[in-house]
Amino acid sequence: MSTALAKQINLNQPIGGVLASAESSSKGSSDDLGEKSEKSAGYFKTTEVPSVAAPLGVPADEKRFWWQRKKTYEPNAIATQPSVFDDPDTAKEYQPPSTWENLHRFDPSARWTWGEEHKLIRKIDLKIMIWACVMFMALELDRSNIQQAVTDNFLKELKMNTNDFNLGNTVFKLSFLCAELPSQLVSKWIGPDRWIPTQLILWSIVASSQFWLSGRQSFLICRSILGILQGGFIPDIILYLSYFYKHHELSIRLGFFWTAMSLSDVLAAFLAYGLLHLRGLHHRSGWRWLFMIEGILTLVIGIASFILMPASPTQTASNPETILVNRVIREDPEKSSMHNRQPITPKLLWKSMCDYDLWLLYLIGLTFQIPETTPAQYLTQTLKGLGFGTFKTNLLVIPSTVFHMITMLALTYVAEIWGELTLTSAIGQIWALPFLIYIYLVDITKINKWKAFSIMSLLLSYPSAHPIQVAWNSRNSNAVRSRTVSAALYNMFVQAGGIVASNVYRADDAPRYKRGDRALVAICVGNIGLYLVTKTYYVWRNKSRDAKWNAMTEDERVNYLATTTDEGNKRLDFRFAH
Repeated sequence: MSTALAKQINLNQPIGGVLASAESSSKGSSDDLGEKSEKSAGYFKTTEVPSVAAPLGVPADEKRFWWQRKKTYEPNAIATQPSVFDDPDTAKEYQPPSTWENLHRFDPSARWTWGEEHKLIRKIDLKIMIWACVMFMALELDRSNIQQAVTDNFLKELKMNTNDFNLGNTVFKLSFLCAELPSQLVSKWIGPDRWIPTQLILWSIVASSQFWLSGRQSFLICRSILGILQGGFIPDIILYLSYFYKHHELSIRLGFFWTAMSLSDVLAAFLAYGLLHLRGLHHRSGWRWLFMIEGILTLVIGIASFILMPASPTQTASNPETILVNRVIREDPEKSSMHNRQPITPKLLWKSMCDYDLWLLYLIGLTFQIPETTPAQYLTQTLKGLGFGTFKTNLLVIPSTVFHMITMLALTYVAEIWGELTLTSAIGQIWALPFLIYIYLVDITKINKWKAFSIMSLLLSYPSAHPIQVAWNSRNSNAVRSRTVSAALYNMFVQAGGIVASNVYRADDAPRYKRGDRALVAICVGNIGLYLVTKTYYVWRNKSRDAKWNAMTEDERVNYLATTTDEGNKRLDFRFAH
């Protein structure tokens, strides 16, 4: 959401030689992180706003996707949008700190065209986004190949049952959850460009070592270590991407990011089809070769990541760094409030955890995937139970994965175009509800296996709101400090939801799982209500702030910006996205 400027300025009139907007596309001023003494001692660099400056671009909704650019699109038009840096009364309150790693490229007077900006975005997509997707695919491959392994007598050979399998999933997710926040803090300390490749290499070693699993104990130990090393990767990479993209750009790209996860699931199915045929090679089971070879693939990706991940926008070699830095900071000045290798102190950590305005988003993260995750985890076992063979089962998971990719991207696109996050996110629950009711009322193990396959595939083709909610959480954090912590906390709640989902189906409820299906229906209905509550809460919060802000005079607003101790999303000039 945008942050209102202290002054109501006519968009058609130049103020101090600069066209300024009544609303900046930024989300708030720099968070001084409680360091008042540093600020008073000149911690913040002040850049004078010239009385006469080059013209700015006309404020308008940006064409976020290439197919939206119609005949009226002018690539040579000025793309630099009005921001708080163009108003002399507010610019000094939003200046980046002297410790910001991109300060040498910060220039409020910089101007560029739409053609230059879109060319730059394409370069970022090619050099940054695609590799982020490749790394995520490696994570998904190593954490989810257990689904393919169980189709190859994995449980039988290790003398385990359904409950042991559930326990393994629980141990993994609990370890993953517990590592989220510590990993995020390490990443903020040493830099994601160093920590993320290190994670990849470390967990690839553990993933490959599953080749030597001998029983229940070694299985649980490996799943725990794997979860610890993979935990934190997702919020780490999201924070890293936020350095390069504007908020609306990041949202749709997170849709492609999670599409990469689904693409990895499709790739995993084809790899499993081939690798499981290695059963008997050196007298080893096919699932052992599956773990070994896919782990080695991740090792290669991890080593390459040390070379391919730039530390910051000013270390991207061929990119026009001035445009890259200023287009992002003009939209959100808060992104300059911390160095990308500045650690989070315990005090700031606690302060971020107590941000009650994000708690509803965390609660949504806990529950929104449970109704679909439980059936997804048991899909391969369900298909085998319906009479499909090992290799056909692995191929039959592909259709639902592909359709899930399509619906997720479509949902993310609709949310950005519609400008509605909460109600759009609830569509996934509405999609799943009739299928969940069906599998609760009808025993799919007793109907035609192809009909049962169709029902399960349609259920698992649901449009996931995960990319929307990750970006939503980032927007509503409004501070690098809180964004760092909230990304980890949100994903911790998502992993906690995964733990719940792994224990909905129990051995004493098999093979019908009617008790579990009843619970899934109840959770799905509850999720729809939770989205409505979240919508109501954020609308109320914004209206309350509007009343206070609109009651202030222009001078009072300027004085508020200069003297307030409010930080992040607690500022009166911040509005929550919903």
